[in-house]
Amino acid sequence: MTATQSTAPGPRHVACIMDGNGRWATQRGRPRLFGHHAGARRVKEIVRACPDFGVKYLTIFAFSTENWKRTQSEVAGLMKLFRRYIQKEARDLLAEGVRVRFIGDRIRLDDKLVRLMDELELLTSSNDKVHLTIALNYGGRDELGRATKRLAHEVAAGRLSAADVDETTLARFLDTHVLPDPDLVIRTSGEARISNFLLWQSAYAEYEFIDTLWPDFNRAEFARVLAGYGARERRFGAIRA
Repeated sequence: MTATQSTAPGPRHVACIMDGNGRWATQRGRPRLFGHHAGARRVKEIVRACPDFGVKYLTIFAFSTENWKRTQSEVAGLMKLFRRYIQKEARDLLAEGVRVRFIGDRIRLDDKLVRLMDELELLTSSNDKVHLTIALNYGGRDELGRATKRLAHEVAAGRLSAADVDETTLARFLDTHVLPDPDLVIRTSGEARISNFLLWQSAYAEYEFIDTLWPDFNRAEFARVLAGYGARERRFGAIRA
């Protein structure tokens, strides 16, 4: 079996579409924001589990460019939750060796939230135990649109030749340019779609769609999914030798 055909021992980079918070709350007769708060607590458990399973990079889909279509009260509640999460968890993330990055378009986010995001990135910039990337006001198509606009600007300014533009060049303009591509993408809640998440980066990722709602996605479930990944054969377009 060749290197490109090997069975992976475990994913180094896991990305999660954290779906099902609202339904989890509704099932319990509680408002949707109750589920989002429960989901935020679950993030902490999964981040802490990553080193034990050899996961170096964890990317989570917190708020998409399409989520602005939700009710004004839910959006406002989510923004408040993001601010609270950063303020509450910053010191623990620093102490536990977690480096935090944010991807997505910050233009539409409020100034206080953006400032907190910047501060958390700077605070944890020397950490290397786990790299936590939070996709906030993120959409894969939006990211590609912003990347190609920056690339076109470089060509127009004469700093880049159009003849030299290829997929490697474009990747340097993506929000995730400092990160490896995800090996495994997990979506909770029983939905089987990728919802505009890491479209470019997940070209060769393995996908796992599970029925568990995100607030119930615990360490044991995480371990089960990772074990299933380890049994897969990744050929990256090649064939069995």
